[in-house]
Formats: sequence, C-alpha cells, structure tokens
Amino acid sequence: MTEQSDVIHALTAEGDDVERLVAGLPEERWALPTPAPGWTIAHQIAHLTSIFRMAELAAADPAAFQAMASRLSADFNASVEAALAPLLAERPATLLEIWRAGRARTSAALAAVPAGQLVPWLVRPLPAPVLAAAGMMELFGHGQDIADALGVSRERTDRLRYLVEFAVRTWDFGYLARGLTPPAVEFGFELTAPSGAVWRLGPSDAEQTISGPAVDFCLLVTRRRHRADLALRATGADADQWLDIAQAYRGPAGPGRAPGQFPAAVR
Repeated sequence: MTEQSDVIHALTAEGDDVERLVAGLPEERWALPTPAPGWTIAHQIAHLTSIFRMAELAAADPAAFQAMASRLSADFNASVEAALAPLLAERPATLLEIWRAGRARTSAALAAVPAGQLVPWLVRPLPAPVLAAAGMMELFGHGQDIADALGVSRERTDRLRYLVEFAVRTWDFGYLARGLTPPAVEFGFELTAPSGAVWRLGPSDAEQTISGPAVDFCLLVTRRRHRADLALRATGADADQWLDIAQAYRGPAGPGRAPGQFPAAVR
C-alpha cells in the first residue's frame, strides 16, 4: 500500500468507529448536549458531514471548491452555522445516511488524486494524504465530543499516527489563531503510541521537546482536554507555552476544556 492509500484506509476506519457511536442511538439522544457549547450530537455529525463534503469537492473539482471558498463569510462562526443549518433540519437517520455516503465519496475522491498533486484547502493547498490526515483530526475531535456526551471511552489505535504527524506539521496554528508570532525554534516530539511504540518527530537534537502519550497529545491539539489533565511534558519555555495554545486547526481557538472537567480515565 502507498502512503496515500494507507491514510485513506485509516480515515475510513476512524469514520466507521465514530459512526458506531451514533448508529444505534434513539432519535432523542441525538439532541444530547456535548462539551462543545451549544452543540448537540447532531451538530457534531452535521459538522463532520460538511467538512467531508468540502474535502470531496476540493479533491474532485478544485475549481468548484475555490469558487465555493471565495463565497465563504469572513465570519468563521457564521460560515459554520450556514453549512450546518440544512443538515440539522434532517432527521437523525437521514443525516447519518448523508454522512455515510459522503464519507465514501470523499475517500474515493482523495484516492483518485494523483500522487504529489496538491489539493486546494481553506488555509493552503495540501497533498491528498495530508488532507486525509486533517480529516482524521476532525474525526478524533468530534468523535471525542460525542463519546463524552454519551459517557463512553473510545478504543485507540496506532491510526493516531496520522493525526500526530498532521499536528506536528501544523504546530504554528495555535499561534496564528491568536495573532501571535511563532517562536524561531523547532520542537522535538517523543510520543508513545497506543501499541507502546515510540514515535519521534522533529529534529533529533531539538533543545525544546514535547513528550508523553500520543492519545494525550491528540486530545491536546484538538482542545478536547486541558493540559492539566494530560500526561504531557515540555522541556523549554517555548515548548511549555505551546502546551497552553496548541491546536491542529486554524479556526478560532474557542474556550477549550476546563481543568478537571473529565475523569482522567475518560479518553
């Protein structure tokens, strides 16, 4: 398998796992509030549906995607609400079918992108495997919100490697989202995978480092847990500040999660 097919396979598997969280839910439980203020489980699936729909368009018809992106409001939250409104008008079973079909089309569209060709995206053009990894990040974050709403823990696998690599690639997003200038340093990352493997990214001789469980790292960069509740360690002042502001997406940082908001065992 190629890198592109590997990450798309992981994207499909991760999407299937999130789908299993909601597939058997009674309709009324789709209205459960999640830790994201104002968002229900239905909002979470609707947002995933809209993200996958944009990724499909970017991969299959770049010109149409760019035309769509040019019409987006400068108000990030307004754009999100506009994308979600028609999806939230659907019954949960219909919304689930729309998302399921959209995921399949998105995977097919990403797989069809020639190796090395860039795909337009909201921040900057990305190779198809990196856009698929961005999808992994979205699935992780919204899947965690759904799991938290339902009070269940999720089984983690080494598929998280793709999310970890994406977060390292976009390490400066936390600064940019807050109007800050990223420091002129490169961090080293040493993270322990769910399998126990050790993943090392960044310069091997980096003086400032981040280390700890890969699951905790993913919870941090998706802002689904506060750093105080995670077993991550920083060496160096810049790396320590990074743990306060890390995020793997360019939208507004939002309030994040409060220290002690969740039991430590809930991952």
